[in-house]
Amino acid sequence: MKQMPLPIASGSSPTFDSFITGGNAMVLAQLRDAGTRAAPLYLWGPQGSGKTHLLRALAHETQAQGGRVGWFGPSEPAPWVHDESWSLIVLDGCDAFDSQQQHAAFALFVEAATHATPLVAAGRLPPVDLPLRDDLRSRLGWGHVMAVQPLSEAESRGALRREADGRGLLLSDEVIDHLLHRHARDMKHLMTQLDRLDEFAMVHKRAITVPLLRQMLAEASDEGLTGTLL
Repeated sequence: MKQMPLPIASGSSPTFDSFITGGNAMVLAQLRDAGTRAAPLYLWGPQGSGKTHLLRALAHETQAQGGRVGWFGPSEPAPWVHDESWSLIVLDGCDAFDSQQQHAAFALFVEAATHATPLVAAGRLPPVDLPLRDDLRSRLGWGHVMAVQPLSEAESRGALRREADGRGLLLSDEVIDHLLHRHARDMKHLMTQLDRLDEFAMVHKRAITVPLLRQMLAEASDEGLTGTLL
């Protein structure tokens, strides 16, 4: 079993500074101190609320200070082997762990307590509601448990506007309305759509408008249908 490295590239990894706080000031404060605390920290909230962004920001900061991070999620098959040199252990997507991953996660909790290694975890549900084995559910709820609040519509609108301004893009209120009201509103999805729209506008040498956005989505839908038929 080899450790899965967490890539940290300057300017590409989520950071605490790039996290749009919204109603999560207390969560952010707790997480900034998580690397110095023995008790685990568990974050929960719906998809797109920013949990993974925060975990990666903490990992980024830990590695920037010379520490090593053990990062595990549903895509990483068990067994998971503990490394005493880790400065931080991260468990992301806990609600999707299979039985072997649950066993491995519990073992990591034991090792983290033995070696006083900070552990931070996240999932879509609070610990009591997680579809996991009882002992792991108990460990996840043992330390600090904090809910990550999704951004409001006004906060999402402001985030899109700031991101567009930072790229030098002219994003009208009509385009933002279309993105917010006709598509998933979580920031990961919205930023992905903005990336696609930026590239689509450059390729077609056109300004970003609602008709251009509709054209992009229509072409993406047609490509998906074609792929399904093929």
